Amino acid sequence: MSQRSDLRPHRIAVLSVHTSPLAQPGTGDAGGMNVYVLQTAIELARRGTQVEIFTRATSSNDEPLVEAAPGVLVRNVVAGPFEGLDKHDLPTQLCPFAAEVLRQEARHLPGHYDLIHSNYWLSGQVGWLARDRWRVPMVHTAHTLAAVKNLYLAEGDTPEPAARVIGEKQIVAESDRLVANTAEEARQLVELYGADPEHIDVVLPGADLTRYRPGDRAAARAELGLPDNERIVAFVGRIQPLKAPDVLVRAAAQMLADEDARTGMDATRPLRVLIVGGPSGTGLERPDALIELASALGISDRVTFLPPQPPHRLVQVYRAADLVAVPSYNESFGLVAIEAQASGTPVLAADVGGLGTAVQDGATGLLVPGHQTADWAAALRLLLDDPARLEQMGTAAVEHASNFSWAHTADGLLDSYSAALAQSRTGRVRTGSVHADNNHARSLALWRRRMGVVRR
Repeated sequence: MSQRSDLRPHRIAVLSVHTSPLAQPGTGDAGGMNVYVLQTAIELARRGTQVEIFTRATSSNDEPLVEAAPGVLVRNVVAGPFEGLDKHDLPTQLCPFAAEVLRQEARHLPGHYDLIHSNYWLSGQVGWLARDRWRVPMVHTAHTLAAVKNLYLAEGDTPEPAARVIGEKQIVAESDRLVANTAEEARQLVELYGADPEHIDVVLPGADLTRYRPGDRAAARAELGLPDNERIVAFVGRIQPLKAPDVLVRAAAQMLADEDARTGMDATRPLRVLIVGGPSGTGLERPDALIELASALGISDRVTFLPPQPPHRLVQVYRAADLVAVPSYNESFGLVAIEAQASGTPVLAADVGGLGTAVQDGATGLLVPGHQTADWAAALRLLLDDPARLEQMGTAAVEHASNFSWAHTADGLLDSYSAALAQSRTGRVRTGSVHADNNHARSLALWRRRMGVVRR
């Protein structure tokens, strides 16, 4: 039990401006953050903390207020046109969104919300304003960081704008607590944004372990209409350069070419690449690019595309696959990797961001340094040619994933909320400037001492 349990909030306002927790992950701007916001809200409500989630309405059919679960309300705020508004255009709608958030609180007696939890930088801008107006603490989760994305940009992808980097620095300076998905993200917040390490809480995301669990592979393949005699590698996520499904397709083509040239090829178990998701982000500029790539590489008959799947079907995707690939250029964590492992399927992932935490290299899957086609083809071949090793990894994957539950995440968030409320009660407030180089240097030195890093 947390030593700060007496300071747990009764009701919190959760901000998720640009994507609704009720949206289907895998297309548009919907992804792991949607799952995170909804699942943590449900777990918090089970512990007695009421949650009101503010998100932008994207359809005229959206009800103003939806009960997503007992103790969890989703408020669909009208801010800008319902459709056709890109995520990068949303800063123009922060004023009407913030106004509605403030109006909702104004309908109640002061103190209606004990705390604000903002998700992603757009929400942080609104949360900052509401925090000052309501005089309650603000906890912020970045989910992704522009400076990190720009450091590991996919070839030909569009960098995140400078306005976002500036906005994120402002939020880091103003938040009472920062929740990082992994220790690596915490390090990035300190080194790239000048965050105070004393105000960072590392809280690992999770998975719905009651849903994502091992099952009958043959039955899963039959339900999805997939052959039972193939080696299947699945990609699950938004189809965009950042997520790098093209890396998997190129590697599969290389592996097939190598097998064709190799004597004694196992023709009884042909390879199939299963792509589950929809175009998103800069991928919308060429929504058929992946289909065209498979055709150009001559493996169209080896690649199957499925639209984003609801959870009860997604678990069947994981169970059907021999291997799940997560070749992203950057991931703050990688929920797909945990969901797949919880379902008993090993993961082949890029060694970036939080994937080093999500996947136990050599035990529950493999981490590939970089995105070179030859390296990914070799890793695919190494695992797919060794069914016994895959089976061992699948068993270890289930055990590893058992450490990542939304219940654990909610417990960590409550500790962070309690710390923020404790700071508020003692009158401690966030100070500093995004230009405070001395504070940045002091924070970085403190962080290195805490992590045992010695500069040479």
